[in-house]
Amino acid sequence: MDLRQLKYFVTVARERNFTRAAELLHIAQPPLSRQIQQMEEELGVQLLVRSSRPIRLTDAGRLFYEESQQVLGRVEQMKDAARRVGHGERRVISIGFVASTLYGGLPTVVRRLRQARPEADVRLVEMMSGQQVEGLKNGRIDIGFGRIRTADLSVERQVLREERLVVAIPPGFALAAEDTPLKPAELKGQKLVVYPSEPRPSFADQVLSLLRDHGVRPPEVQEVRELQTALGLVAAETGVCLIPASARLQRSDLKYRLIDDEHATSPIIMSYRRNEDEALIALLKQLIREMYAENPPWLDTSYNRLHSP
Repeated sequence: MDLRQLKYFVTVARERNFTRAAELLHIAQPPLSRQIQQMEEELGVQLLVRSSRPIRLTDAGRLFYEESQQVLGRVEQMKDAARRVGHGERRVISIGFVASTLYGGLPTVVRRLRQARPEADVRLVEMMSGQQVEGLKNGRIDIGFGRIRTADLSVERQVLREERLVVAIPPGFALAAEDTPLKPAELKGQKLVVYPSEPRPSFADQVLSLLRDHGVRPPEVQEVRELQTALGLVAAETGVCLIPASARLQRSDLKYRLIDDEHATSPIIMSYRRNEDEALIALLKQLIREMYAENPPWLDTSYNRLHSP
């Protein structure tokens, strides 16, 4: 078994279709099918259920797919690192992030990481939480800061804090007349703006699930791609929007009320590959602990539940 065969298998498993995979790999379908069949014969197990449409992975196939992604991603990392050392370039540390983490401590952590590792080129890559898992496995990023919990066993995660959710309300709405925490049931009948519209599942699904748990089904839901757009629509009185507490600092022309529910939180999660660059992970955790100890304004405990790494 060689790396070429692993790449073939990963492409077929991802596309769930031999024809599309062959087109992407620029080879004919029959030799592609033979290569996958040879892998199965070598392993002594079936990886794909070819009779289903689309093609389905067996349990062994799912495991082999996850492991193959890690192997191919690691190979690309090794090649990139060798090229950089050979050309005298600095090591790159790529950090994936969801945009809302910029309103809290991420800029401080990145700034201090650059100070602690001046020899490294620290780069930021905006990507959704689900995309970060794939980015970690294929080597595109080294660290991810997101909001959605995943169950992928190849990725370690640590909840750094849980931000309470607030409702962004147009000043002219009746709900804006009070400052007290708002029970989710009080949102019945309100039009809702959610983000991001894709990819899913996302923070939008978390918000909709929370409201359903309280019997709230908005008469109208408008999905948008970005938080800034969502808040702009709230300012235009399109509806209300649930957001992490730190994002309330983005617009001062709206009313914000805490959601009165202990489960109405959005976690900040640091994710990284298992057994990968333990020194870098330890440094990041130390920088986060130091930042928490300084008690910055956005870390107001009335809006956050802290989990020190």
